[in-house]
This record gives sequence, structure tokens and C-alpha cells, in this order.
Amino acid sequence: MKGLLKWIILLLFLVVCITPVNAISVSTVSVDPSGSLTPGTPVTVSFKIENSGVFPSDDELQIFTDLEKPKWTYTIIVNGVENLRPVMGGRTLAISGFEMSYKTSDEVSVRITLEGIAPAVTQTSNQTMVRITEYDGNGKPITSTQVEQTAIVINTGEVSSTISSRVADLQVYRTHIDEKAVIGIDTSAAEAKYNEAKQKIDSASSRPSNQYAEALSDLNAATAAITDGEKSLDKAWAENEVTSAQVPINNVDAIISWFKGNTSTANDPQLSTIITMREVAVSYISNANDDITSGNYAQARVKAQDAFSKGNESYTEALARQKQLSAGWSIPFPKLDGIGIIVVGIVVVALIVVGVIIYRKRSQWDELG
Repeated sequence: MKGLLKWIILLLFLVVCITPVNAISVSTVSVDPSGSLTPGTPVTVSFKIENSGVFPSDDELQIFTDLEKPKWTYTIIVNGVENLRPVMGGRTLAISGFEMSYKTSDEVSVRITLEGIAPAVTQTSNQTMVRITEYDGNGKPITSTQVEQTAIVINTGEVSSTISSRVADLQVYRTHIDEKAVIGIDTSAAEAKYNEAKQKIDSASSRPSNQYAEALSDLNAATAAITDGEKSLDKAWAENEVTSAQVPINNVDAIISWFKGNTSTANDPQLSTIITMREVAVSYISNANDDITSGNYAQARVKAQDAFSKGNESYTEALARQKQLSAGWSIPFPKLDGIGIIVVGIVVVALIVVGVIIYRKRSQWDELG
């Protein structure tokens, strides 16, 4: 008998000490309208809270919202029987554990509908539509079961400002394309990116206010297209500089071939200097191409300009030396003063007279036979 009493006392002790286990779950939270919101837009939020086990009577459910002018309607459902509660206001709806505390075998849930207005915001940001939190008897939140649903509320002025900013960026980009086209740079890739950016900006401008996220995505894509286009324009500029730098190198190569093709000039002492300068120019071209491959377009242009300068220097010296050597092959005529011209004239007359005399004598010999 004493042993049985001991077991009964222990059992009662355990019953008193063990806290009933409960767990809440929240069905999918529906927000209408979906997507991003503009301030002043009427919003309806609905969801259902399910409870398994015995909900502690001293716990509490608190549901918070950032919506303005909130109006809460909720129904306690026990074993399929609905018990509609009065409409409540305020940013926070509190449901006491007493309202949800039933037997373990009972099926208890709460269906909640919230009506409110999207709040005014100074900048586009996520706002809480609902946040469901259970608090224990000591007022501490049970964060493991907390559920929150947010939505983007947009500052319409901010959207318009962002679109205007992207339009201004596109106009600057257009100017850069036109400037490069004038100096003969290939702008085809840049034009394609310009058209892509313009299409995205136009798309963002035409979207309704509840498609802020989509509009923002369009504007981000436009920014990326402009950035890529500027890079392609910079690359084309660098490649054009390299092409220009190759011209004097090709010219000096032709003169070097002339030197080497003539036995009298193949070993000209100035040829090695010309070739050395030409090789320096070629090395600059190589460095410029490496910089283009690495995406260092500004540095590539500097190297290309160095190549053009050195190549042009080589070509100028080679051309001057070629002209000097070519002039040395012609018959030189000394410059004559007045007396020299008279002397030359006398010599010429004398030669003519001698020639006439010789001609007449030969004619007489022919007549005598």
C-alpha cells in the first residue's frame, strides 16, 4: 500500500511539473495586391495559424504590421466550429493563450484577415505586412516559431529620379559614341549596348507602380549595358590606336627591304640604327596588345602612342637616308659663275667649229673619190 501511494505521488508531481507541449504553424501568407506597393495602396493580408497540442493559457500571440489604419478580423476555429471575434484596430493584434487553450484532442486554429494601407516611406524599403510571434508567460518571444511577411513599399519620387538619372547617363554615353565615330573608331559594339540600355530604360518607364522590383531590375540592366558599352568603346579606341601605330612601322619595313635589296646599301652603317628604332616600336605594339587583352585600355593607348612616335622616328630617318643615297647615284653638275659659263660657251663653240671642219673635209674626200 505504501509503495502504491509513493507511485501516485510521483505521478502527480510529474503531471504538475511537465509543461504542455504545443507548436504553432502558419499557412502561406497571402498579400493582395502582390508585388511592390506604393504608399496609400489598400492592402489585404490573410493567413491561418494552426496549433497542435495544448496552447499554454498564459502565453500570447502577437501579430504586428507596418500597414497604416489596420483593421483586424479573426476567427477562432475549434473542431470546425467558428467563433468570430470583434474587429480590432491598432498596429498589434494580441490573442491570449486563454482563447486558444483547449484539450489535447481538440483541433484549434485561428483565421486572420488584415486590412490596411501601405505606409508612406522616405525611401523604397521592405515593410512588414505581418509578423507573428508567440510570447511565453514571462513575456519572452519564442523566436523559433516567429513568422514574418514583408513587401517592398516604394517611394515613387525615388523611382522617377532613378529613371531620370539613367536617361542622363545614356545621353552622356551617346556623346561618347559620337565622338569616337568621328575619329574613325568602330562603334558597332557600343551601339548595340546603347540600344540595349535604351530598351531597358523605356521598359522601366512604362511599368506600373506595383512592378517596382521589375523596374529596378530594368534600370540595373541598363546601367550594366552602359558600363559594358563604355568598356567596348574604350577597347575599340585602344585597338584603333594600335592600328594607327602600325602604319609607320609598315612604311619603315618597306624602306628596310629596299636597303637590304641593294648590295650597295645592304651594309649601310645607319641601317642598324633604323632597325633598332623599328624594333622598339614593335615592342610597344606588343605591350599595347597585351594591355588590351588584360582590359587595361588606357595603358594600351599610351603604349600605342609610344609605338607610333618611335615608328615614325624610324621611318623619318630611314626615308631621309634613302633620299641621301639615291641622290649620290646621279651625275653631279658643278655650279658655274659668270666666267665659268663664258668658258663653257667658248669650249662648246670650239667643238662645233672643229666638228664642222672635220665634216667638210670628209665631204671633199668623198667627192674626189
